[in-house]
Amino acid sequence: QVQLVESGGGLVQAGDSLRLSCTASGRTFGGYIMGWFRQAPGKEREFVAAINWQGSNIQYADSVKGRFSISRDNAKNTIYLQMNSLKPEDTAVYYCAGRGSVVIVTRSSDYSYWGQGTQVTVSS
Repeated sequence: QVQLVESGGGLVQAGDSLRLSCTASGRTFGGYIMGWFRQAPGKEREFVAAINWQGSNIQYADSVKGRFSISRDNAKNTIYLQMNSLKPEDTAVYYCAGRGSVVIVTRSSDYSYWGQGTQVTVSS
């Protein structure tokens, strides 16, 4: 199956920016919708953003609208999450996920492939 690997997490201060990357193995990545989810300790995994294969359909969670931006480069089998104006409540492990579908979904249970996660910590 497709393997996803996230990178780019780290420790930053409130108001700073980070860019997360997720690289996938296999050409099937180009036909997938891709999403970013996050999970903080003691909380359920929550939807952050998703993008379809062509980049023509993008959805964001209300909590990150205007601050985060998702994009993809199918030639590089990579998706990105640009995170600006970070807040302490953004602190979580961020996961990259993929689904063989042309329709964007926001439920984690609908995604078939997952990365190992990358930690994002935002200090106040």
